[in-house]
Amino acid sequence: MKTILLAGRASSRFADEAAQIPEPLIEIGGRSMLAHIMDIYSHFGHEEFIVAAGFKSLLIKQYFASYNLIANDITVSTGTGEMTLKPSSPGGWSVSVVDTGRDVESSGCLAKLKDWIDGETFMVAYGNCVGNVDIDALLAFHRNHGKLATVTAVRPHTQSGFVEMEGDRVKNLSDAVPSFGTWINGGFFVFEPAVLDYMIDDAQSLDQGPLPQIAQDGELMAFRHRGFWHPIESQRDHLALDRLASADQPPWLQFDSSPQTETVVKAEWRRSHNGAV
Repeated sequence: MKTILLAGRASSRFADEAAQIPEPLIEIGGRSMLAHIMDIYSHFGHEEFIVAAGFKSLLIKQYFASYNLIANDITVSTGTGEMTLKPSSPGGWSVSVVDTGRDVESSGCLAKLKDWIDGETFMVAYGNCVGNVDIDALLAFHRNHGKLATVTAVRPHTQSGFVEMEGDRVKNLSDAVPSFGTWINGGFFVFEPAVLDYMIDDAQSLDQGPLPQIAQDGELMAFRHRGFWHPIESQRDHLALDRLASADQPPWLQFDSSPQTETVVKAEWRRSHNGAV
């Protein structure tokens, strides 16, 4: 099953870096956000990726074209120039980088990838958040409910992307988060190909048009994730994730440990909104 990574736009949140690189190439713990997100999926055996690139797509193409040098150790013969790679980490990803347009929003990016998914169920992830989402459980949930789309709902770190639910069915999505006791769009999706019929405006993000319409049609379901999840939306987030990435196993790859309780997540949410990192 293919996984589409949305990496098409620059971010206004990181003025210095965004002027030079796309947001998903921002490094945490010495590796790009894209690589960390791909680690999550490859843990569950999903290693075929399509990167929807737009802003400075050449940098993303160059990143993956040279990834074997980034991810492995090398031995070089200075006399002949012969180079031998010595794998230092598991790999084996198949990555297609597709230029979907610099000024195209997320729904437009997906529409342009219709021919790449071969009429099959596919997964989608935003390029600016990580979490120890159980991809196997997410897929099982999607297959069991039989609807067109599944969004992963998480507890909020920010005031955006409110997911209003009735049971597991999504009633609506909006930008306003009224309180902690709500769920937001966590950026890990499973879609059936028919979802692409809703992608009719390149200027609309998924949250602006397609997802609310899919929800109104009763075809959007929410998979509740109560474990670790964190976006990168500010320099504070960047520093926090960079520190977490220094652990032997960062929290977004701790699938076998007990998930955080909602009490712990709620405490973290309150600290973040009181100005703590």
